[in-house]
Amino acid sequence: MKLTETNVPVTVPVAAKPARGAILGVCRARVGICWTNQRPEAGQRFDALSELFNASTFRHLSAVGLEPGWRVWEAGAGGPSVPSWLAEQVGPEGRVVATDIDTAWMSGTGRFEVRRHDVGVDPPPMGPFDLVHARLLLVHVSRRDRALAAMVSVLRPGGWLVLEEADPALQPLVCPDETGPAQQLANRLKTGFRELLTERGVDLAYGRTLPGRLRAAGLVEVGADAYFPITGPACAELERASVEQIRDRLVAAGIATDVEIEQHLSNVISGRLDLATSPMISSWGGLRPTVEPVAERPTGHLGATAGVRGTVEFDDCAVRRRPARNNAR
Repeated sequence: MKLTETNVPVTVPVAAKPARGAILGVCRARVGICWTNQRPEAGQRFDALSELFNASTFRHLSAVGLEPGWRVWEAGAGGPSVPSWLAEQVGPEGRVVATDIDTAWMSGTGRFEVRRHDVGVDPPPMGPFDLVHARLLLVHVSRRDRALAAMVSVLRPGGWLVLEEADPALQPLVCPDETGPAQQLANRLKTGFRELLTERGVDLAYGRTLPGRLRAAGLVEVGADAYFPITGPACAELERASVEQIRDRLVAAGIATDVEIEQHLSNVISGRLDLATSPMISSWGGLRPTVEPVAERPTGHLGATAGVRGTVEFDDCAVRRRPARNNAR
């Protein structure tokens, strides 16, 4: 797979030291080291993730038939880029509900509904929905199975669930081409950080399990693929913002010293490192549609029977006939 990249340069500011002793907030039902939305690096991370993965995400959402009038739940939205795009696709006759445990970066948009919501604890928004989507959410949720079941529960017959989760265990190095001390330092920091995540309950191999989980939830036409960028300005910006945001934890855990972190950030800003992301696993599945029984009727001089073939979906607004999703991506 190839991501279409924009040619807009990413401005990488000089790293500034955050106040010592800052406690990172608790998110995603209290699992792991979290990315608190209260720090400025959160918005910078959202922007970098959008540039890196939105094109792939939008392609997957379009592939399930997203169209005007659809009702969509964007779970764990974080920032506004995905729900804003969804709102454009469904139009004024559709509905987009964007939820997150911290909605600070989505307030005031007016283009979609914003709700504060903990997907692992709170009841899901009132459905039914034609599409439920979440990106980089469930891996951080302690009650993952409950959250996934809640998403499936609000799908209408024929609706789609699309989940996207990173799988760092598939490709654990931020510098796959470890050619010197700068790359070795980068990989050591990333390895140490992921060990902390594992200690706090984050499943670093969750992404690869998505297809099986969707099938176990009763979904059909399940498929999955993976994508990860190898290098680029947005990769560097994501690494810079991420390290800035959790640097206090890295120092407190003895993973790196302040001097080593400053050296790593300098290496990142220099543009000389090829910094890869974790593979993003995208998986999709549909809730089996309700099919109207087709009455058989005699036809032709031999009295053979014939009926209408195809999938007919019913909801409270309309009857829709949708072709099967093409899983060849």
